[in-house]
Amino acid sequence: MKKRTKVILIILAAVVVLQAAWIAFCGWKWGWGPFHKLSEYRYRSMPGNADRYAVSQVKPSGDETLKGKTVIFLGSSVTYGAASLGESFADDLSARLQCNVVKEAVSGTTLSTTSPNSYVTRLDNIKTRQADLFICQLSTNDASQKKPLGEVTDSERMEDFDTDTVAGAMEYIIAYAKDKWDCPVVFYTNPKYDSDEYAAMVELLYEIRDKWGIGVIDLWTELPEITEEERALYMADAIHPTRAGYLEWWTPVMEKDIIEMMELTPESSEK
Repeated sequence: MKKRTKVILIILAAVVVLQAAWIAFCGWKWGWGPFHKLSEYRYRSMPGNADRYAVSQVKPSGDETLKGKTVIFLGSSVTYGAASLGESFADDLSARLQCNVVKEAVSGTTLSTTSPNSYVTRLDNIKTRQADLFICQLSTNDASQKKPLGEVTDSERMEDFDTDTVAGAMEYIIAYAKDKWDCPVVFYTNPKYDSDEYAAMVELLYEIRDKWGIGVIDLWTELPEITEEERALYMADAIHPTRAGYLEWWTPVMEKDIIEMMELTPESSEK
């Protein structure tokens, strides 16, 4: 009996150690969970995360379209800046356009509510009462975790959307933002990478755009081509940019698109 108990305790201890090792690996590799700070040691040594690309070095552009206004960003690791020491295009845009940024971003999370801490559930974390622009990430996590795509509905009521699907979650987020902040809503995509699931999500986004009249920043097709040398500097992996990747590759396109959208939105000039 004692031998059996000892074996069980050894097995349980091994399971605990393996779980702890997996959680630590997730923190080191992707910046997820309680050990997310471990990833900083790996990313800090990358040339694309050098101090000269830091947000502290970014100068105002001089454009006053969003100066002093509030922009909400909702997303996961790409919006947070998981591979760029917590600095993303959202922070670059804040410095360049001199706008106030609310960044609600948690690595590893999905649009779909089939996973914990989803975009939908975190909307209530955003306490600001007034916003001039709401920008949401088309999450790559829904694609990698193969969340159900769903379909665009004929309704505009939040209670009618199946938020366990990508489509339902996106529609819910749009309806929520319009109801709470009454401001322009924009979704942005990742640049192209090898994922049929994400390609289908980009197609879905355009269906939703046609229904709701939202803005789309389509980095999937809009980003300029780069060399392999630039890719090594700009990207930590297939999905996550470095500081340099945000600042020199993503931010210029997003800044241009955002300014154009705001200039074409009558209500933005009335706030």
